[in-house]
Parts: sequence; C-alpha cells; structure tokens
Amino acid sequence: MKILSENVIPGNHGKTFETNAEDQRDLEDIKMAIMGIEGICNVLLNNEVFPKEITVHTDAFVKVADIQKAVVKYGFHAIPKSLFSL
Repeated sequence: MKILSENVIPGNHGKTFETNAEDQRDLEDIKMAIMGIEGICNVLLNNEVFPKEITVHTDAFVKVADIQKAVVKYGFHAIPKSLFSL
C-alpha cells in the first residue's frame, strides 16, 4: 500500500488533499504551483467544504511529497485524505 499512499496514481480518480488555505487568491496560487509539477494534468478546487479540498489528477506517478512541497512554499499545508472512502 506504500505506493498508493506516497504517490498520486494516474487516472480519473486522482488524489484529494485538504488545505488550510481559505482565501481564493491563495488557493489559485497553490493550484498554479501544483500545475507546475511534471505529470500533473488537472487540479480541482472544492470551496464548498471545510477544510478546502484540492483534487489532483495526473498522467504519471507523482510523489505526494512533491505536491506538499509546492504548497508549503506558500505557507500552507496539503494533507492527503484517506485512500478509500469508508
């Protein structure tokens, strides 16, 4: 399960992260930073929930740590949600 928990797997499901960013401008900055990572094909923001959610879709394996580093540069965190909903 380590490969699933430490990477975003290519496909339609993607991986959802929770973030402490609340301002729309901050969320857009985070989105652009994540889009700059090689292998990322789409980033969706969900402003309807608290904490805010970011869903990342890839076309290659991307390390969760790389996404977290991109978000930390803006002073926020990105915590991956559980692998499968229960």
